[in-house]
Amino acid sequence: MLTSSSRLLRLLSLLQARRHWAGAELAERLQVHPRTLRRDVDRLRELGYPIEASSGVGGGYAFRPGQALPPLLLDDDEALAVAIALRTAASGMVGGIEETALRAVVKLEQVMPARLRKRADALRTTITPLDSIGPVIDATLLAALASACRDQLSVRFTYTDIRGAASERWVDPQGVVHTGSRWYLVAWDRGREDWRTFRLDRIQPPATMGAHFAPRPGPEGGDLKAFVSRSLAVSPYSAQARIVLHAPREVMAQRIPATYGLLEAIDVERCVLRCGAHALDHLTYWLLAFDVDFEVLEPVELKERLIRAGERVARSVGPR
Repeated sequence: MLTSSSRLLRLLSLLQARRHWAGAELAERLQVHPRTLRRDVDRLRELGYPIEASSGVGGGYAFRPGQALPPLLLDDDEALAVAIALRTAASGMVGGIEETALRAVVKLEQVMPARLRKRADALRTTITPLDSIGPVIDATLLAALASACRDQLSVRFTYTDIRGAASERWVDPQGVVHTGSRWYLVAWDRGREDWRTFRLDRIQPPATMGAHFAPRPGPEGGDLKAFVSRSLAVSPYSAQARIVLHAPREVMAQRIPATYGLLEAIDVERCVLRCGAHALDHLTYWLLAFDVDFEVLEPVELKERLIRAGERVARSVGPR
């Protein structure tokens, strides 16, 4: 049987782990009587934790938003993950949060137990992030768009395309995707009546939130990463190709960024690459650089260029 203080900490940890707990299930996890559970919940409320109780079918306990952020209970791995994330944010691509992230990680590391602080110090002193290679994103804009996706709120903003032309957009946001160098908003464009991707660094803040919209099935069956990959690596180009690579998708995904091509697994040993370029010659020499066997499914013109390129290479290394 846990002591009263230990039981309160355990109860707090459970309540923070899920949105809602049935009373009977929570009492069973703590191995206490429901009356004891109610008293423990009351004690946490007295300490400032906003715990909501509901009765009847489906009733139980849940945290509700409060005016102040209550203390959170993190296990060792969770605390270490948060520390790493905060240090990454302090040197990352989201602007306006660097100083805030550093303050937060200092507070966290100050209260870490010695065993955990040693692990955090090892990571801090041995991991050196490279300079960001992508544009810096406004943190307020990123948070606003993420909230609009979650709450299904339409958004209006001014967008600047690759040619520098600005236009007003009214969209129903579906999700935000990070490719490693850039952030993209996937949204239903009401003016174009189609799904679109928008680079966040080309959206002029502030974005204006509108009314709720009716949800619709997302593009690519809801796989937003695949949609962004196709939008960036295939759709914009006049020369498009499908190639079977004789290597596992997981292996090729480490070599081909999502912005260069869309990979789909065939089986454990092969995958299909969908990609594009402004000219087939660009695809020809890119494919020849792969150290894997491959088969061109389409177009036929790419096969012909590869044959000619192979013959040229053979002549170059053959006897004179």
